[in-house]
Amino acid sequence: MSERSERTDVAVCCASLLPVLILVRHGRTALNAAGRLQGRLDESLDDVGREQAKAVAAHVGEVDELISSPLRRATETAEFFGLPFVTDERWAELAYGEFEGTTIADLPSGAWAHWRQNVMWAPEGGESLTALAARVQDACLDLAERARDHRVAVVTHVSPVKAAVAWVLGAGIEISWRTHLSQASVCRIDMRENGPVLFSFNETSPP
Repeated sequence: MSERSERTDVAVCCASLLPVLILVRHGRTALNAAGRLQGRLDESLDDVGREQAKAVAAHVGEVDELISSPLRRATETAEFFGLPFVTDERWAELAYGEFEGTTIADLPSGAWAHWRQNVMWAPEGGESLTALAARVQDACLDLAERARDHRVAVVTHVSPVKAAVAWVLGAGIEISWRTHLSQASVCRIDMRENGPVLFSFNETSPP
C-alpha cells in the first residue's frame, strides 16, 4: 500500500469516529444501469445495487440518526443500515419531469444546454436546480445542530448530494455539472461552529 493510500485510509477511519453529517448516494437500479434519468420514478435496487447498499452501510458503520429520501431506491439502501429511519421529501431526487425514463443520449439537444446555462430552468413537469438547491439547503440547516454532536446519515440521490456540497462550499448549484458521484458513494460534512466543512467527497467501497 502506498503512503498516500495509508494516509487516506487513516483520514477516513478518523472521520468515521467523528460527529458528522454523512450523505450516502443509493445503490444501482436497472434504470441507472441503462443510463436513464430516474428523477421521481420509483425503482427498486437491482442485484448490483443491493450489494452496493450492503457494502456502503458497512463502510459508514454505526450512526446515531438515519434519514432517507422517500423514494424506494433510497429506502432500500437505508434498510441495510439495520436501524429505524425517517423519510424526508427534501432529500428526494431532482424531478426531471417529461424527461424521466429517457436515456441521456435521447434527450433533446437543447435540454442539457438549458440546464447548464440557466439554473432556474425546469423541464415540463420538472424542477429547476435553483428549487433543488433551496430545499436541500433547508434540510441541511435543519440537521446542522444535531450533526455537531451526533453522526447523522442521509440516504439520498446524486443531485441532492451535489446541492449539499455546493451549499457547504458556498458555491452556486451550477458546480453540479463539474462534480462526479459514484453509486453508493459517501460524502462527509463536518458541521463546525464557524460553518460547514467538506471533509470527504465520493468515498466508495467495493461491494
